[in-house]
Amino acid sequence: MSTQLVLLALLMLAVTYPSRAVPLLLPGVERLPSRALLYLRLVGPAMLASLAAANTFIAAGPGDTWVPHVGVEAIGVLMCLALTVWRRNLFLGLITGIALVAILRLAGIG
Repeated sequence: MSTQLVLLALLMLAVTYPSRAVPLLLPGVERLPSRALLYLRLVGPAMLASLAAANTFIAAGPGDTWVPHVGVEAIGVLMCLALTVWRRNLFLGLITGIALVAILRLAGIG
């Protein structure tokens, strides 16, 4: 395991936790306008989604360059997105997307 992954996890904690902890730390936050509450509720997942998208669709190229990459991970992301929209269940989408990628990798695809 690389220490870069630990640093990434700490960065993710620093970015997402405060937005999720606002209701716990600020009394009366429920009186904010509904649009502000929606924003605060979605900041954490949006940050995690952007990190995941960068790791899914961009790969290290020759030297220090980054190149677009579409592999089996992209199929898993699209499956997750489709199931989440269709069934309105993020957990089901995530489990299905992860399982699909794992099965494809076990089959030697990707």
